[in-house]
Amino acid sequence: MATLRTQITAMLAALGVRVEIVDIGGRLYGDLTDLVRDRSSRRRLVKLLAVDFGPRAQAVMRHVLADPRFAATSGGTGRGRGQGAASLRTAGRAVVGILRALARPDAARARMFAVIEQLRVRSAAPAELRTAADRLNFLRATGDDQADAIMWPIVAGMLAAALPTALLKGIARPDEIHTVLGGMPHNVTIEMDLALWRLAQGAGEHRRLLLDTPPAELAARYLRGTLPDLGVAAFLDSYGHRGVAEVDLGVPRWAEDPTPVFAAVANYLRVTDPEQGPDRRFQRAAAAAETALAELAARARRRRPVRGTLAGFLLRRARSLAGLREAGKFAGLYPLRETRRQLLLIGAELHDSGLLDQPDDIMFLTLDEVHTAVHQGVDLRGVVAARRAVHRRELRRRSVPVALLSDGTDVETTVPAAPPGDGTLAGVGASAAG
Repeated sequence: MATLRTQITAMLAALGVRVEIVDIGGRLYGDLTDLVRDRSSRRRLVKLLAVDFGPRAQAVMRHVLADPRFAATSGGTGRGRGQGAASLRTAGRAVVGILRALARPDAARARMFAVIEQLRVRSAAPAELRTAADRLNFLRATGDDQADAIMWPIVAGMLAAALPTALLKGIARPDEIHTVLGGMPHNVTIEMDLALWRLAQGAGEHRRLLLDTPPAELAARYLRGTLPDLGVAAFLDSYGHRGVAEVDLGVPRWAEDPTPVFAAVANYLRVTDPEQGPDRRFQRAAAAAETALAELAARARRRRPVRGTLAGFLLRRARSLAGLREAGKFAGLYPLRETRRQLLLIGAELHDSGLLDQPDDIMFLTLDEVHTAVHQGVDLRGVVAARRAVHRRELRRRSVPVALLSDGTDVETTVPAAPPGDGTLAGVGASAAG
């Protein structure tokens, strides 16, 4: 939890946003008080929350900004003024990085993936680490000075995908723009799914084995080295740092437990119509997008020459850059994987010393607490037990507040519900099942 808090804080700081991350019931929340109070920052909040938190968070933020109790102060808070200064310092880098990516998207992508590969290599711990103290020192000496090469192409792609909607108002329907943004290339998650599909298609004589054997048993046999060569090792070499709930350090990576990989392969093997395979579906979406882009750009130029030309340029750049959105998290999972590996090794040493009941208990400790155990021999089993109890309780929670006030109010419960129209489906949109 402490490691994730540090990473989120650093990521937001790189964007010029200073937010205190707090732990409430084992979940991380950002304290947005200063941003809400600051006039320059509050204008960006709704759009900022749209990036990864979705419509629920947006609705809550609009409600908060309309509440007179949270009106902007005349000069902002002390930290709020710091937000403005940080934003100004970031603005120059942002403009250069975004314009550079829009001008030469192919070069921006090449730089980004080169940096990601460097991050993969650098994140691996040196072989000479032997003791828990060595490993802890390694974990504390983290940092990366090439975030711009990853961040700004992603932001450029998001802007290029978002701006044409306003530019093409009255010229293009939302569903037409949606079609243009389908079948997006350069998306590491789509590429991973296609690699998994190819693995399934190459199963050959092992098809029945993969379909008839429980995924957990297949995973156990793979880890013991008693499974035939199915291509899983090559897949995990590229994607083994990923996992379910993968930003949680306490959750095993696929390289540790490939059960979800075998389950996904079995599901792909049950696809009997080749036209419904992810490769054909992606190809159709990409072809439809290119056709729609050409038609839409031509129509927009005829009706609004300047605006249409700009919208066409942005949509083409969106197809070059918007698929990179997944790459940021993909890259960040490399150091998370190594952090987890080193923590488990430290946990094993503390377990052998009788300071933890089991190695993965270390996932319930902060690095400062681990330091006291490693260097002072502090027994932290009681701390772990209390936090495990909270964790089990929170796993049973049926709903989690998207936003809280300092008095504990669940803000979402105070937002008036919009009356649904005829035929409206209430919920949050997601991708089609694969």
